[in-house]
Amino acid sequence: MTAGYGSADRGPAGQGDGGFPPGTARPGPLPPRIEPAGSAYLPPGAPGQPAAAPSPRPAWSPPAQPGQWGAAPANAPAAAPAAGGWGHGGAPSTAPGPSTPPSGATPGPGWPPASGSTPPGVPGQPPAHGHPQGAGPGQPYPAGPAPATKGRGLTITALVLAGLLAVVTGVQAYQINRLSNRLGDTDSRMAAAQAADGTRLDGLESRAGALEKQAGAAFNPEAVASAALPSVFRVRAGNSTGTAFAIGKPAAGGGTNLFTNYHVVDALWQTGEREVFLERTDQRFPATIVRVDEANDVAHLRTNGKFTGLVAAPAAVKSGQQIVVVGAPLGLEDSVTTGVVSAFREAGGGEGPVIQFDAPINPGNSGGPVINGSKQVVGIATAKARNAEGIGLAVPIKVACDGFKIC
Repeated sequence: MTAGYGSADRGPAGQGDGGFPPGTARPGPLPPRIEPAGSAYLPPGAPGQPAAAPSPRPAWSPPAQPGQWGAAPANAPAAAPAAGGWGHGGAPSTAPGPSTPPSGATPGPGWPPASGSTPPGVPGQPPAHGHPQGAGPGQPYPAGPAPATKGRGLTITALVLAGLLAVVTGVQAYQINRLSNRLGDTDSRMAAAQAADGTRLDGLESRAGALEKQAGAAFNPEAVASAALPSVFRVRAGNSTGTAFAIGKPAAGGGTNLFTNYHVVDALWQTGEREVFLERTDQRFPATIVRVDEANDVAHLRTNGKFTGLVAAPAAVKSGQQIVVVGAPLGLEDSVTTGVVSAFREAGGGEGPVIQFDAPINPGNSGGPVINGSKQVVGIATAKARNAEGIGLAVPIKVACDGFKIC
C-alpha cells in the first residue's frame, strides 16, 4: 500500500496551513512505502482490529533524507511520542498503545512498519537501500557469516583425515618392516637347513657307497648262481653224465672252451671217440674232447657255440671262504649247493693238490665249477669221499689253467 502527503492530503487541524505550524514549509510528497508481502494494513476500527485510543498528533518533522524511516532534521525539535503510540520520526514507545495508525490516517513517516518487519535504522539491522541477497521484503535477515565457519570445519576435517592417514601409513610401514625381518630370518633358517640337509645327504651317500661295497663283498649265493648258470651245462659222454662249464675267452677260430673231469669222458677217450654233447633244458650242443690230464682228473672240451666264459680266481682259496657249487647231480641240471672251504690240501702220494669243502655233492656234480663270493671259479668239483658225508674235493682252477692255457 502506498500513501503520502500531497496538496490533496491534509493533516489534522492545527495552526497554519493545513494544520502545520506557522512559518514551516509544507513538505512535499514522501516516497512510497512498500508494505511487506503478505502483510495487509488494516485501519483501526476495521473488523478484527481493536479500537485505537485517540492521541494528540505531534508536530510533523520532515525526514533528513527522502526514503528514510523516522529521520528528522537536526534543527527540528524532538516531539514526544504520544502515550501508547508511535511518534513522528521517533522510536516506538514502550508504553502500551495501538500498533496501527488511527482510523482515517494514512501510514507515513513515523508510523511503525507492518507486522513481521523491523524499521530500518534500528541497531543490528542493515540500511534500507536494499535487501541483502537471499532476503526479501518481510523476511528476516541472515544471522552471521556462515561461509567462514564452514571453511573452518572443512579445514579441521582435512587435518583429522591427514592425521589418520599418517597413523595408518606408519602402522603399515611397521608391519611391512616386521614382515621383512621375519622373511629374512626364515630365509636364513632355510639356508641353514638346506646346508645341513646337504651335509647329511653327502654323509648318506658316503654310507650308501660303503654299504654297497660291503654288500658286494658279502656272500650272496643267489647272485653267484644267477651269474654262473648260463655258462654251466650237463655233459653226456656215452653212458656217463657229468657237468662242464665255459671258461676264459672265446676259442681260437671261434667257439667256446670248457672244462670237465677226465673220469667223465674216460670211456670215450679210451675207445678213441671224441664227441660228447652239452645239454641245457631242451637244447643240445655237440662238443669235442680236445685233450685230457689223467693225473689231475681234468679234460678240455671245445664247442662251436658261443657262450660266456667264467673267470678264474687269481688267488688260491682260504679256509672258511664261502663257495657255491653248480652242477647236475644225478642228471638234475642247474643244481646249486653252498658251503665253505674246509682246507686246501697240498699234493702228496703221487696226487695233485685238492680243495676240501663241505658243500653237498653227488654223482653228476663231477666237472662242475666251485665259485667264490666274487663270482670267480676257484676249483673243479671232482668227487666226494667214500663212506663220508660233508667232504667234497675239487681240483684247484690254477692247476687246470696252467696245464691247458685256456683261462
